[in-house]
Amino acid sequence: MLDPSSSEEESDEGLEGERRDVPGAAGGGGSPRAPAPAREGRRDAPRPGSPSPSVLSEGRDEPERRRDEEQERRVRLQLYVFVVRCIAYPFNAKQPTDMARRQQKLNKQQLQLLKERFQAFLNGETQIVADEAFCNAVRSYYEVFLKSDRVARMVQSGGCSANDFREVFKKNIEKRVRSLPEIDGLSKETVLSSWIAKYDAIYRGEEDLCKQPNRMTLSAVSELILSKEQLYEMFQQILGVKKLEHQLLYNACQLDNADEQAAQIRRELDGRLQVAEKMAKERRFPKFIAKEMETMYIEELRSSVNLLMANLESLPVSKGGPEFKLQKLKRSQNSAFLDLGDENEIQLSKSDVVLSFTLEIVIMEVQGLKSVAPNRIVYCTMEVEGGEKLQTDQAEASRPQWGTQGDFTTTHPRPVVKVKLFTESTGVLALEDKELGRVILYPTSNSSKSAELHRMIVPKNSQDSDLKIKLAVRMDKPPHMKHSGYLYALGQKVWKRWKKRYFVLVQVSQYTFAMCSYREKKSEPQELMQLEGYTVDYTDPHPGLQGGHMFFNAVKEGDTVIFASDDEQDRVLWVQAMYRATGQSYKPIPVLQTQKLNPKGGALHADAQLYADRFQKQGMDEFISANPCKLDHAFLFRLLQRQTLDHRLNDSYSCLGWFSPGQVFVLDEYCARYGVRGCHRHLCYLTELMEHSENGAVIDPTLLHYSFAFCASHVHGNRPDGIGTVSVEEKERFEEIKERLSSLLENQISHFRYCFPFGRPEGALKATLSLLERVLMKDIATPVPAEEVKKVVRKCLEKAALINYTRLTEYAKIEETMNQATPARKLEEVLHLAELCIEVLQQNEEHHAEAFAWWPDLLAEHAEKFWSLFTVDMDTALEAQPQDSWDSFPLFQLLNNFLRNDTLLCNGKFHKHLQEIFVPLVVRYVDLMESSIAQSIHRGFEQETWQPVNNGSATSEDLFWKLDALQMFVCDLHWPEQEFAHHLEQRLKLMASDMIEACVKRTRTTFELKLQKASKTTDLRLPASVCTMFNVLVDARKQSTKLCALDGGQEFGSQWQQYHSKIDDLIDNTVKDIISLLVSKFVSVLEGVLSKLSRYDEGTFFSSILSFTVKAAAKYVDVPKPGMDLADTYIMFVRQNQDILREKVNEEMYIEKLFDQWYSNSMKVICVWLADRLDIQLHIYQLKTLIKIVKKTYRDFRLQGVLEGTLNSKTYDTLHRRLTVEEATASVSEGGGLQGITMKDSDEEEEG
Repeated sequence: MLDPSSSEEESDEGLEGERRDVPGAAGGGGSPRAPAPAREGRRDAPRPGSPSPSVLSEGRDEPERRRDEEQERRVRLQLYVFVVRCIAYPFNAKQPTDMARRQQKLNKQQLQLLKERFQAFLNGETQIVADEAFCNAVRSYYEVFLKSDRVARMVQSGGCSANDFREVFKKNIEKRVRSLPEIDGLSKETVLSSWIAKYDAIYRGEEDLCKQPNRMTLSAVSELILSKEQLYEMFQQILGVKKLEHQLLYNACQLDNADEQAAQIRRELDGRLQVAEKMAKERRFPKFIAKEMETMYIEELRSSVNLLMANLESLPVSKGGPEFKLQKLKRSQNSAFLDLGDENEIQLSKSDVVLSFTLEIVIMEVQGLKSVAPNRIVYCTMEVEGGEKLQTDQAEASRPQWGTQGDFTTTHPRPVVKVKLFTESTGVLALEDKELGRVILYPTSNSSKSAELHRMIVPKNSQDSDLKIKLAVRMDKPPHMKHSGYLYALGQKVWKRWKKRYFVLVQVSQYTFAMCSYREKKSEPQELMQLEGYTVDYTDPHPGLQGGHMFFNAVKEGDTVIFASDDEQDRVLWVQAMYRATGQSYKPIPVLQTQKLNPKGGALHADAQLYADRFQKQGMDEFISANPCKLDHAFLFRLLQRQTLDHRLNDSYSCLGWFSPGQVFVLDEYCARYGVRGCHRHLCYLTELMEHSENGAVIDPTLLHYSFAFCASHVHGNRPDGIGTVSVEEKERFEEIKERLSSLLENQISHFRYCFPFGRPEGALKATLSLLERVLMKDIATPVPAEEVKKVVRKCLEKAALINYTRLTEYAKIEETMNQATPARKLEEVLHLAELCIEVLQQNEEHHAEAFAWWPDLLAEHAEKFWSLFTVDMDTALEAQPQDSWDSFPLFQLLNNFLRNDTLLCNGKFHKHLQEIFVPLVVRYVDLMESSIAQSIHRGFEQETWQPVNNGSATSEDLFWKLDALQMFVCDLHWPEQEFAHHLEQRLKLMASDMIEACVKRTRTTFELKLQKASKTTDLRLPASVCTMFNVLVDARKQSTKLCALDGGQEFGSQWQQYHSKIDDLIDNTVKDIISLLVSKFVSVLEGVLSKLSRYDEGTFFSSILSFTVKAAAKYVDVPKPGMDLADTYIMFVRQNQDILREKVNEEMYIEKLFDQWYSNSMKVICVWLADRLDIQLHIYQLKTLIKIVKKTYRDFRLQGVLEGTLNSKTYDTLHRRLTVEEATASVSEGGGLQGITMKDSDEEEEG
C-alpha cells in the first residue's frame, strides 16, 4: 500500500494544532496532548540521534515517557467526562435505526477451519450428498477462492465476512447452473437453492449447528441499539478508562440525575454565548478565507447555541434515571428562540405552575376500640379536602382491620387528608352512622411513606381515650417538581415578611424555573419568583432574623432574596437544586458554620462530609469542574473519533470503516453539544480512514465519498450543514487531503486485483472510480472532462498490468526457470504461466469488468499491456526451442482460444504478434507432414500385404488417419486471420486430394495385376486382398468427401469444385472399372463352362463320340448324369464368391452394382451362346445344365437383392422362352429324359 509522505511542515503543523488549551494537569501547568496511537507515533516521535543512544539518554527518556503517559491519561479522562455527559442526557441526536447491518468478520482461524471443512467435503468425509456438478463447483471454489493469497490478506485486514464468501460462491455457481442443460421437472432456481443450502451446511459444519442461533442473537443486539450502560462500557474500552474511574466519575457527575445534567447543559450553553460575545468584543477570530466571514462566524455561534437551547427546551420534563428514554427532538427554526438576558421574554402566571399530585391512602387497622360491642360493624372513610370521599369494607369491632387503599388526585401541594371511623347505628330513627373518631393529616411529597399509628380525635365522653389508627399516606412527586420543603424567606419584591413558608421549586420548561410558596388547600402559589438571572450561594447567618439556622440567598440585579433552613443537609439540597435551575456558571461552596451557631456539631459534620467528597472523587474534581468552553473540542473530538475508529476496526464486525449506531449517536451528540464544526469532523475522519486504508485495512469508498463531498461542499461555500464560514485551515487541510486521497485512490485502482479481490467488498471498485471522478473535479459545480478521468484511469490500469504480472511471475517463480531450465522445462513453465494469465484476465472480466463498464477499451488496453509483459517471457522460451519442435503448438492453441473469443483482444497487438510467431511454424509443419505422408504412401504400397485393417488396408488407414489428424490439428488452431486460415484449409484439401489420387491409382494397378493372376475356372475364389483393395477404394470415396471438401462457401467456387470433382470422378471411374474387371472375370468363368457344353453340340464329332460312349456304358454300369457336375460346380462358384463379396466388401451400394452387372452379363453370355445354336437342337445334357445354371443363378441373385427389373430383363425372357421350348422338344423326343429338371417353378425340385 501507499506509504504516506509527511514533511517537517506537516509534522510541525500537527504539533501546533495539538497544542491547544486542554487543561488536564492541576494548576494548569502545561497543555496536555492527545495520546497518539502507534500508527501515528512517527509524527510525534523525536528525530533519531546517534545510532546507539547512551544509557543516560535512556534514563532521561523514562521520566518523560511517564509524564506523557500520565498526560494522555488525564486527557482521556477529561474527554470521557464529556462523552458520558452526552450519553447520560442527549438532546440533539439519537441512535440511527436505518444503518446497514454489518456482518461478523472472519479471522484467520475461521478461514483455516473453513478450508478444512471444504477439504473434508471434497474428500467424502461428510454426510452431505451431492452430485458431480456440485462437487466440481465446490472444488473450483476451494482451489481458486479459498486458497487464494488475496483472500487470506483480505481476511487478515478484517474486511471479509461470511456473507462475502457466500456471495462469491453464489456468483460462481450461477454461471455454472445457467450453462447446464434443461431438465424436465427441475428448474435451475431449484438447483441454485439446493446448492446454496449444501454450501451453508458445509460452511457451518456439524458442530456449529447449535451455536449459530445464539451468536446471531448477540450480533443483532450489539449491532443495533445500545443501552446507556452498554455505551458507557464501550467508551471505557475506547478511551482506556478503568471501571473504578468510571464509577467515581458517574457518581461525581451525577449522571443518573437528569436535573443536574440539564443544568450542566444550560451552564455550558450560557458559557458558549459568553465566549462568542467576548470574541466579538475582542475581535479575536480564527483566520477565514474572507474578512466578512468574521461577523458571520459570530452569528453562526449564536445560532448554534440558540438551536441547542431550542432542542433542550423541546425536551419534555422527565424524572430521568434509568427510565429516561431518548426523545425525538422538535428543532426550532427560529435562531433567536430564547434570550436569557431579557426577563420579559417569558413571564409566568400563577396558573403556569399548577401541579398535580397523586395520593395513596392505605388504612390498615384501628387499635384501642372499646366503646363498641365486639359484634358491631365498623368502617372508615377517607377524603382529600375538596375531593371525593371513599369508604373501606365493613369489619367487626372485635377485629377492625382492613388494608384498604384509596387513590386520590389533587392540585394542592399541601393537601388536607381526613380519615374518620364509624359504626353502624342500630336505632330505628337514626339517619346517620355514629362517628367514633377522626384524624386530620397534612402530608407533603417529603412525608414518610410507611404506615404509622396516629391518635384519633374522639367525641366528648367517649370511652376510647386511647383510640389509634394505623395508616399510610403516600404523596408522589411530579416530574417537574424539583424540590420542596419549609424555608424562611425574605425578599424585596416577594416574600417581604420573614416567616416560614412551604416552598416548591417548579420546572416549567427546560429553561424556566420558579420558586413558589403555597398555603394549605391552595392549588395556585401564594407568591412565586422566576429564577432566570438569579445567582444562588451560601451566606452567613443574619443575626437580626429570628428563625432558621442555615442561610443562603438568591441575588439578581436589584433584588436579593434570603432563605434559611433548619439544618445543613436541607440547605445543601436546596442550594444544589436552585444551582441547577439558575444555570449559573459559579458553583456554590458551603461555608462552614461556627460551633456557636451549630452547637450540636454541624461544623464538624460539614467538614467530614467535604473531606469525604474529596476523598471519593480521587482527584477527579478537576475533570468534573473543567469549563468545557475553555477546552479545544476540535482537538478532543479528533482524539475521540480516532480512538473510536480504531476500536471499531478491531471489533468482531466487518465494518469497512462505518461506525456502529451507538458510536454515531455519541459522536453526533458530542459535535452538536460542544460545537465541533462538521468540516473539521469529516476532515479528521477522512484522514483516519485514509491512514487505515494505506495500512491495509478495507475501507468502504462510499464512506470516503460522503465525507469528501461534505468537505468539498463546505469549502466551496455550499453550506451542507448551514455553516457558511470557511477557515483558512479547513481549506488548506482539504487541499492536502484531496491530493492525498487522489494518490490513495489511484493506488487502489492500480492494485484493484488486491484491494478488491474477487469483486469484494461488493461495488467497492465502482464506488472508488466514482470517488476518483469526484476528487478530480475543480469545484462542486463543474464536472471533470471525461477524457481527463479516462487518462487517469488509463495510467492506473497500465500500472495495474505491471503489478499483476510481476506478482504472477513471482508466484510462478518464472525468473529462476528462464535462467536455468532446459528448453522443454521453459516451455512447460511458460504454458503454465499462460494459464495463470488467462485465469487472471478471466477473473478481471468476471469480478471487475462491471466497474470499468464506462471504459471497456481501457480494460482491453490493460489486458494488452499485461500480454505485452508476457510476450517477453514467451519469446524467450520459444527462441530456446530446437528447430522443427512442435511442442509449442499447445501454447498457441491455449492463447488463441482465449483471445479469439474476446471481442476486444481478438486480432489485437498481442494476438497479431502471436500469429506472426507461429505462422512459420505452421507452414513448416504442414510442409514436413506433406512430405512425410507422400513417403509413407510410397513405402506403404511397396510393402503392402493387403490384409484387411478396419475399412481398408494398413497403408490406406495410415494415410487417411494422417490426413485427418493434420486437418483436425489445423482446424483446432482456429487461426484468427481469415486469409491465412483459408489458405491453410485449401492447401490441406489439395494435399488430401493428391494423396488420395495417388492411393487410388496405386490400388487399381495392384488390383489389375492381382486379378490377372487369378484362375479362370470355377475354382476361382476371390482372395481377401482383392476385397481389401475394393474396400480401399470405397473408403477413399468416403474420405474424399470429408478430407477434400472445402467449408469456405462461395469464396473458392468453380475452380475448387472443378478440382474436387476430378478426384471424385477418378474414384468413381476406378470403382466402376474395378467392378467391370470383376464381372469380366466372373463371366469368363461362365464362358469356360459354356465352352465345355459346346462339345455336345449336335452334328459335331465330339458330340457323337460322347453320346455313343455313354449309351454303351449305360448297358453295363450306372453312368452318372452328364452335365450336372459342371452345373453344380459353377453354381457353387457363384454362391461362394457372392458370400465372399458380401462378407468382405464394406459398401452395400457397390455390391449391388456388382451383382447387377454380374447377373446381366451372365444372362447375356448364355443368351448369345444359345443364339448361336438357333438352328440346332440342344443336347439333352446341354439343356439340363443350362436350365439348372439359369434357374439357380436367377434365384441366387434374387436372394442377394437384385431388383425384379434387372432379373426379368428382356434377355432373361428370351432365354427363358428358348429353354422352355427346348425342354418341351426334349420331353417329346426323349420321353422324360430330363429327369425332373424343368424351367417351371416347383418347390419339390431337387436342390443340387
